[in-house]
Amino acid sequence: MRRTTRSRIPFGEFSGFTLLELLVVVAIIGLLAGYVGPKYFGQLGKAEVKAARAQIDALDKALDQYRLDVGRYPTTEQGLSALNAKPAGTSRWAGPYLKKDVPLDPWGKSYIYKNPGEHGEYDLSSLGRDGRSGGSGEDADITNW
Repeated sequence: MRRTTRSRIPFGEFSGFTLLELLVVVAIIGLLAGYVGPKYFGQLGKAEVKAARAQIDALDKALDQYRLDVGRYPTTEQGLSALNAKPAGTSRWAGPYLKKDVPLDPWGKSYIYKNPGEHGEYDLSSLGRDGRSGGSGEDADITNW
């Protein structure tokens, strides 16, 4: 059996990276972040709109169940809270109709509920990201009509 000897490199020689190598790596990471970041955050906005539509759909279903039990939709004054707490003067309420409290929209604002509605028996909407009526894209209103 032959023994091999390892040559030793003195500490300090050839160890670590040069400043130029580190700057190149940082520049590459910055370019990747600049390319991927906007695509990722663009998808985040679309996801918030989809979540608002899904929440409005779930609230629609809960309101329909409320109507089947009580015989009418909650009034504007009773609002969506009638889905979780029995309103005064309601005898056939069989709720709660939601497992949790009425959610806020994905932008942290309350959904707007009106009964009677201008577009149907009731109107349910979110004002979108900007919190103002109208808008386009992610700022557009999300409605049940």
